[in-house]
Amino acid sequence: MTSTTLGGHVMRPYEPTYDPLVNPTPGQGTGYAPTYWVASAGNPPPDDGPIRGDINADVVVIGSGSTGMSTALYLAREHGIVATVLEAAQTSWGCSSRSGGQGQNANGRLTRSQWIERWGLDVAKKLDAEVRMGFENFRQLTKEIECEAYDGGHLYMAHRPKKLDYLREMTRVRNEVFGYRTRMLTAEEVREQFCDEREHVGAMFEEEGVGIHPLKFTFGLIRKARELGVKVHPASPVQGWKTVNGVHHLQTPGGVVRAKRVVVCTGGYTGQKLTPILKNKILPILSNSVVTRPLTDAEMQACNFKSKTFMTDTRTLRFYYRLLEGNRLQLGSRSSITGADAEDPVHLKLLTDAIARKFPPLAGIQIDHSWWGWVDVSHDMMPRITRPDPKETVWHALGYGGNGVSSSTWAGKRIAERVAGKDAGKEVFQLPIYNSPLEYPNIWNMVRSEAFAPFRRFGQFFLYKWYWLRDEKI
Repeated sequence: MTSTTLGGHVMRPYEPTYDPLVNPTPGQGTGYAPTYWVASAGNPPPDDGPIRGDINADVVVIGSGSTGMSTALYLAREHGIVATVLEAAQTSWGCSSRSGGQGQNANGRLTRSQWIERWGLDVAKKLDAEVRMGFENFRQLTKEIECEAYDGGHLYMAHRPKKLDYLREMTRVRNEVFGYRTRMLTAEEVREQFCDEREHVGAMFEEEGVGIHPLKFTFGLIRKARELGVKVHPASPVQGWKTVNGVHHLQTPGGVVRAKRVVVCTGGYTGQKLTPILKNKILPILSNSVVTRPLTDAEMQACNFKSKTFMTDTRTLRFYYRLLEGNRLQLGSRSSITGADAEDPVHLKLLTDAIARKFPPLAGIQIDHSWWGWVDVSHDMMPRITRPDPKETVWHALGYGGNGVSSSTWAGKRIAERVAGKDAGKEVFQLPIYNSPLEYPNIWNMVRSEAFAPFRRFGQFFLYKWYWLRDEKI
């Protein structure tokens, strides 16, 4: 394959086996994954081209996804700080061009009941207020940016009868403790009001949920940020980083960027060699997604699609799915353990089999787009938006665990406050997502260490087997 150009700079071929635990960076100017979002987003917004020569910057944001671009946007809009954004590949190349586009009123992978168990009711209520504020901020952004937003809530589908009690308890906690209007639906009510998904036996419906075209959304954030003077440099991977007298020297292929402050917003694409503060702190896991050809009128009727409300099921390794604009079905779930194995057809079959189970009239339907991407999972399934070392002028916002579509923009707003020095004394920054590090507790510190890092994926393999057994058999 040969290189092409995009926006005046070289775009190298897409690398399907890229693995952040193996490769130090995604490569310079690497092409987009063959996602439906890339195929339908239109041309990327103008950027400022790769770094060409040494430059100075006040604040550098590493990563041009929704976290990085919202950080740059809020730094400029609310604090008068014009950041320089460095992107290794193409703008919004990582999660923002590969995710499921499901914007939930959630943070990380833990439920509100788990927040209570872990931190107590008072902290859980404060965290809920913060997450809800972030979701409403995201909802407002989707009204400002043309991103095919569908404000239709979220269906949490019980894939087995024993999961109904779990959903009922979740509904009770959300309503009685946190004041929501979540409700349980029977399988027949789901069929009549939303679609005829055949695998589920009932569902929890929450009103808070906005499905979006994630790449159009992040492209919109780029346009907003650049209007305020933000510089966005694709094909500029950080290949070396040293700090001299408090100034960060970031080596890119085109020159050194000297920065007073740095914000890392690289999500599941955080390479092991980017910075010591993040080495072995995130476990990147792969998620696969497919989008079908447009459904015919007969297929729409056979599946009784009446809504574009997005759905997830109650498996630990959950499936997420929804009807898109143009009547295409999107569905995704887990993928391979390593990047080297990502192209194995067995991972695609997992998704096509799920389509056949959930929507039998669509069994064997043509798949127009198939891709995978890395998800940033932290030790406790919750993100960290923080300054890990008070002696270093370095901040990071990552660890969403697959729930970053809506929460990433609020993370950008909060991390911008912190970089601007507006976080001192504010109670909200005492919440665990803001004031605790990305660490493994107790004995897991040993497992997390560099010596044990190569064995993490053996553990992940057996964990996946256990999850399957628990989800499907036990």
